[in-house]
Amino acid sequence: MSKILVAYFSASGVTKKVAENLAQAAGADLYEIKPAVPYTRVDLDWMDKKSRSSVEMSDKTSRPAIADTDVEISQYDTVFIGFPIWWYVAPTIVNSFLESYDFSGKRIILFATSGGSGFGKTAAGLKGSVAEDTVIVEGKILNGANSVDSLRKWVETIL
Repeated sequence: MSKILVAYFSASGVTKKVAENLAQAAGADLYEIKPAVPYTRVDLDWMDKKSRSSVEMSDKTSRPAIADTDVEISQYDTVFIGFPIWWYVAPTIVNSFLESYDFSGKRIILFATSGGSGFGKTAAGLKGSVAEDTVIVEGKILNGANSVDSLRKWVETIL
């Protein structure tokens, strides 16, 4: 059996809880993608066009710094990557994470939390941040109650 990692970015804690349950369901290691400068509530105010998150998401080349790059990606075959959907795509810090490592030959399965939107063009937007031979799979929007048992069933179908 291949070794699995669940990596996630969570601005408010919602995606973190899903990631923890998913890691348990998949028997995977867990890694938090932490920004070098944590987001504040003011930073996350999407109604304010000058808020940090709005500015980052308006600039597709934005790459917020991550706090560390100490996960050994080379030891994993499959990496689940989770995040909240922002403006119909992954937050640009996910691109920062992907560009910090070599994902050649790996399979990335996306999962997300969202207040209402789907994946949109998320997978396509992330593809440019990884090696050409990296497979990115649009996984699932995981809103609401996601028990370890229900996530285990999903993991079994996708792995």
